[in-house]
Amino acid sequence: MISTFKSLALSALLFAGATASVTAHAGAADFTLVNRTGYAISEVYISPANKDAWGKDRLGDGTLDNSKAKLFRFSDAANCVQDIKVVFEDDSSEVVWEDIDLCEVHKITLRYNRKTRVVSAETE
Repeated sequence: MISTFKSLALSALLFAGATASVTAHAGAADFTLVNRTGYAISEVYISPANKDAWGKDRLGDGTLDNSKAKLFRFSDAANCVQDIKVVFEDDSSEVVWEDIDLCEVHKITLRYNRKTRVVSAETE
């Protein structure tokens, strides 16, 4: 009876560990984008680094106002290093942040100085 209990307990632990491992990898490249550019963002694009294959606007309807954040689902863990392009609402200008490893970060804070055109990103 005790060995059956131990066997069941061990099986339950192994199953829980396997489930946690799968859960940890699912959505591992999802990230929160924080807008600290000083301007509202109307579009967000993600492309494998240096490919310029932007695809569809991932922001969808609406805008990401300055000081606001949004969770983005990203499932291309085979291509972790990505470029992020944004389009600003006020003048439709575009800015790109390059070589961000989305598999290694969970939060990206974008900064932009429009006068100098200098971009920076803080990652966590």
